[in-house]
Amino acid sequence: MNDAPGVPALVTLHLWGVPTRAVPSSLLRMGLHRRALRRAGGPTFAKLLGTGDGRTFTVRDADPHHWGLLATWRDHADAAAFEHGAVARSWGRIATERLRVDLRPLSSRGEWARRRPFGDPVPDAPAYAGPVAAVTRARIAPRQMLRFWRSVPPVSADLHRSPGLRLALGVGEAPVGLQGTFSLWESGSALTEFAHRRPAHVEAVRRTAELGWYTEELFARFAVLDIDGTFEGRSP
Repeated sequence: MNDAPGVPALVTLHLWGVPTRAVPSSLLRMGLHRRALRRAGGPTFAKLLGTGDGRTFTVRDADPHHWGLLATWRDHADAAAFEHGAVARSWGRIATERLRVDLRPLSSRGEWARRRPFGDPVPDAPAYAGPVAAVTRARIAPRQMLRFWRSVPPVSADLHRSPGLRLALGVGEAPVGLQGTFSLWESGSALTEFAHRRPAHVEAVRRTAELGWYTEELFARFAVLDIDGTFEGRSP
């Protein structure tokens, strides 16, 4: 296990699928649960997230039937206790399906809400060879939103065609301006191929540096420790 300073013992992503009748109560939970997640014994960092297909990163991508929580934990015991706590039970009452992904940070650069939630992981030796996940998150500069939105469709279309991709979602704390992605991959090499060799993504990275699309950005890679449950009826 990576025990570098600031690296959480465990990172979890929960995704809850809800029926149409539960969409209003899902929105209510997104507001009410922020305070509950800050209580003692809770996650050291937590973000309640809306989801979407990430095709354009505009409001028309939004998926009101799936909601998420990304959290970091001091230890596995706190993460296990969460499953029986008020927040998880509240979502369980309205959800028709649930997916939990357990993760260990492999690398992380940048900040999220002026924090570095995944610390500064020390590279594994030998290198990790199993399935991986990636989290990206950016605060888009208001003056760059139109340019950013125009650049997204080619990259997203290429992402969904990429060999080795198991699941890809748009995620965000707000419908506009605070954008991110979560993706699951069969291997680190599949993720590296998309991130560093696929022309559409390489061009987007180049333009990011050139135009200054973001006022804050983060990219993190994780080892996938466990996957439990389903998303849209299947296990990724």
